[in-house]
Amino acid sequence: MLENSFIMVAIIFIINIVYVSFFTIRMILTLKGYRYSAAVVSMVEVVIYVVGLGLVLDNLNEIQNLVAYALGYGAGVIIGMKIEEKLALGYITVNVITAEYDRSLPNELRAKGYGVTNWEANGLDGNRMAMQILTPRKYELKLYDTIKELDPKAFIMTYEPKAIHGGFWVKTVRNIRKGKIKV
Repeated sequence: MLENSFIMVAIIFIINIVYVSFFTIRMILTLKGYRYSAAVVSMVEVVIYVVGLGLVLDNLNEIQNLVAYALGYGAGVIIGMKIEEKLALGYITVNVITAEYDRSLPNELRAKGYGVTNWEANGLDGNRMAMQILTPRKYELKLYDTIKELDPKAFIMTYEPKAIHGGFWVKTVRNIRKGKIKV
């Protein structure tokens, strides 16, 4: 009896981890505009959800099943977020303000395949260079490392653009995706 109870708790826990991971991924796909992928993931998600919830509701008098469901839910959120980090869907825009005005910095970044728009900016202590750089999210950390290597004192701020249209950036990103440019 105790062994069956332990197996039931483990099954509920694992089912909920899988369900919530799918839920998290589906939500992110939906927010990023991947309609059809989100629809496919949601079909798998709902089957897993119904099975897991059915197991809990059939054995509602067993508190450990409810605890396993809640713990699996929490673990699923974390695992779903980790999976999304690895997928790294979409793009990021990185705004960089350098410690000093360095004309060579944008060209060094361009040589590495990044689309860079730069302009002169004025900070509290004098002239700075401001740059806006677009890259696929999977290259985000590599871009940060490159910037820090070129200017350790640079101020870096990142956001995700909702839409991208036209310009050098779109061509560069397309070439990065096709493997024509190595980042």
